[in-house]
Amino acid sequence: MSDMRPTPSAHTMSHSTTIVTPDSRVEQYEQVAIETPYSIALNDETIGSSMVLPIGLEEFGVGFLFGQGYISSPEEVKEVIVCPEGRIAVYADVERTEPKEVIITSGCGGTGKISREMLEGAFDPLQETTITFPEVRQFIRQSLHYSTLGNDTHCVHGCGLWQDNCLKVYYEDVGRHNAVDKVMGAILLGKATPRAAIYTTGRLTSDMVLKCARMGIPIIMSRTSPSSLGLAIARRSGATLAAYARPDRLNVFNAPERIISEAE
Repeated sequence: MSDMRPTPSAHTMSHSTTIVTPDSRVEQYEQVAIETPYSIALNDETIGSSMVLPIGLEEFGVGFLFGQGYISSPEEVKEVIVCPEGRIAVYADVERTEPKEVIITSGCGGTGKISREMLEGAFDPLQETTITFPEVRQFIRQSLHYSTLGNDTHCVHGCGLWQDNCLKVYYEDVGRHNAVDKVMGAILLGKATPRAAIYTTGRLTSDMVLKCARMGIPIIMSRTSPSSLGLAIARRSGATLAAYARPDRLNVFNAPERIISEAE
């Protein structure tokens, strides 16, 4: 075995593997993404828990509560404390902390949950903006090259927000839902606003699109595909839904007028 071990970080560990082919066996080291359980509490009441990549935990805690329907605006969030024993404590100016009715989503292993009240009812107007194709190129390229974690582990999804002609925030996680939740949390913590475009490496299923639309984000982009209900939610809310996003191509399923091509 080679002595060249990958350098571990706060988000990865090094592990030896055996590469087996029909003709040989070769041992080498790989980087493995760290997956850690965290519980999320609102005003000292435990709301839920999730397996999460231990980065952007404050944002994740707030974004998780947004997806569950407990927090809806930045003004409600007062304090976030990440405890070393695996607990994210969020304190917010909200009245209700009792359990809400939730729907199990398409998250792997049933990890994705969203409140039923998020799914039902009319949508508030989106925070209008447009994006040009030169910006699309920069957005996708900067997102995919923001860190080496994806290439190092092949085990994480990424999600970024493009605003004011720059990559405003970008988060990674072992779960595509968690990565989106971290961006939602960043908005609620005042690090960005919904008047932006969002890009995810994960599929645009119902809960993924719903969180973005409920936050007021008008342009939702993915490296992969939408589901039928994800598309239906985009249509209901009026959001631009772009799939199979590449630097020189978008497949826009809804509201293409927010994408400004170079010929216009």
